[in-house]
Amino acid sequence: MRDFYLMVDCNNFYASCERVFAPRLEGKPVVVLSNNDGCVIARSQEAKALGIVMGEPAYKRETFFARNGVHVFSSNYALYGDMSARVMQTLAGFAEETEVYSIDECFLLLRGLGTSSLLETAREIRRTVRKWTGIPVCVGLARTKTLAKIANRLAKKADGDGVRLLEDEADIDRILGDMDTGDIWGIGRKSALRLSSCGVHTALDLKNQADDWIRRQLTVTGLRTALELRQIPCIALEDTPPPARSLVCSRSFGTRIESLESLEEAVSAYVQRAAEKLRRKGLVAAAVQVFLETNRFQPGPRYAGSRCRALAAPTADTLDLHGPALEILRDIHKPGYKYQKAGVILLDLSPAGNRQLSFLEPHGEEKTRRDALMRVMDRINTVHGRGSLTLAASGLGKKSWHMRQERRSPCYTTSWAELPLVR
Repeated sequence: MRDFYLMVDCNNFYASCERVFAPRLEGKPVVVLSNNDGCVIARSQEAKALGIVMGEPAYKRETFFARNGVHVFSSNYALYGDMSARVMQTLAGFAEETEVYSIDECFLLLRGLGTSSLLETAREIRRTVRKWTGIPVCVGLARTKTLAKIANRLAKKADGDGVRLLEDEADIDRILGDMDTGDIWGIGRKSALRLSSCGVHTALDLKNQADDWIRRQLTVTGLRTALELRQIPCIALEDTPPPARSLVCSRSFGTRIESLESLEEAVSAYVQRAAEKLRRKGLVAAAVQVFLETNRFQPGPRYAGSRCRALAAPTADTLDLHGPALEILRDIHKPGYKYQKAGVILLDLSPAGNRQLSFLEPHGEEKTRRDALMRVMDRINTVHGRGSLTLAASGLGKKSWHMRQERRSPCYTTSWAELPLVR
């Protein structure tokens, strides 16, 4: 009995989330669109069977969608984030060691189980996650994370039961022999091209190369991947992700905008959102950057501006970040352009408890009041929904710069006003 890694991946995650509160969509083609309802970013299995391709513009497929009964949704990130948290919380009950790899993927490490117990645990994971959250998942099992990723891909085959174990060496070699190097987790496009130029075309080819040769071509990182293909664990779970060095909040506008006033409202909203995220992570920022750009893909005058400013002291206070951000925007704004996108980047992040105090920042009673104000803002927006309490500078009501979400489903799990009704 050895340690085994499990890769649990939610099936067609965004589309599956839409189905949880709309059972009528089971068995129907479902697609989810990107920001501003631009292109397809998620498809149900039925949508894939219709030949709908990831990334294709939605406007080109409107007639096709209507003719084939395709249910189309705008991205609902509040719903997807909450459903992801529920799935990950459920998975944490099956293993002491887990790594949330992405919004819809999680690694688990199980120790000291035999093959039959491993497979039964994997099937129980599928049953429990589906029962408790409504989200279908597939499970890949192997002795390394790299092979577990491959096993998970195999588990998604329509003729399987959603569980795949890679343990037998001959079975592994057969699968690796049919896999391009570019399909290996951790091997990027440039590395795959380099390997191909050297006659290494498949994952099995890479596995069988000499260690020194692999290290020369792909550095020690590529060697770890090759060793993992040989069932030698080299990539451990990251139960504590490395600290972020920056935090970005940006959006493409629903329509292109020219006025500085509208841009100020947008940047104000973005910096408030970024500061809220910063506080939630327990971090402070030492610098703020604002960028602004026109649509680079359409004809007409183009412009992109960006500027960064160091803060008097590291902070997560919305008011401390808000003023500098708007000042930067006014500096980089040029009249006469139709802008497509703006964003705020908070830089030089560090844990809030480690920051060095400055004589220029609020102290004593004033700081206590400001900290309390930030907590109240966060609490109200958590309980009553994002945007319930904001700075007036971000404007009121629906704005032209707001992201288009004309087909968004309700935020069933994160907004009191949008709770599903039992009839």
